[in-house]
Amino acid sequence: MAAAGFYVAVPDFFYGEPFVYDNRPLQDWLKDHGTDKGLEDAKAVVEAIKAKGFSAVGAAGFCWGAKVVTGLSKSKSSIAAAVLLHPSFVSLDNIKEVNVPISILGAEIDDYGPPALLKQFEEILAAKPEVDSYVEIFPNVVHGWAVRYNADDQVAANLANEAHKKMLEWFSLYVK
Repeated sequence: MAAAGFYVAVPDFFYGEPFVYDNRPLQDWLKDHGTDKGLEDAKAVVEAIKAKGFSAVGAAGFCWGAKVVTGLSKSKSSIAAAVLLHPSFVSLDNIKEVNVPISILGAEIDDYGPPALLKQFEEILAAKPEVDSYVEIFPNVVHGWAVRYNADDQVAANLANEAHKKMLEWFSLYVK
């Protein structure tokens, strides 16, 4: 994104404590790293970016971050566009509240954002003609494929690069 000319901010919403499967159960980790706090932190980041003189802000959310980005996408005054990649914790009600162009890039093999749920997201968004949307389910990939892939696996790397390209194209369209 930065190489394409976008100003990119990647805040540490986990305050140095990312989720690691071997450390503790996800539900325990989520108690200390809720998406409500993440949304408040993200709003502050968006405002700080706008204070630097940027008039349009796009937000991408990977996994946990997708829930945060859907919160930002309720208001056109917050962000101009959203991209969700292998989303987690996003509900049908969250998608009903989206008011900015949104692209959802999911994995075929994903217990956190299963294809059937993403298809429901697509149906909800299709009923909102005022909100441009795009939903794609990438075949033969698992949750996290866009950031956690084996770089030596050419197929996995190509699919991750394709998702990144689609994200760049989406932001190029809507974040001016």
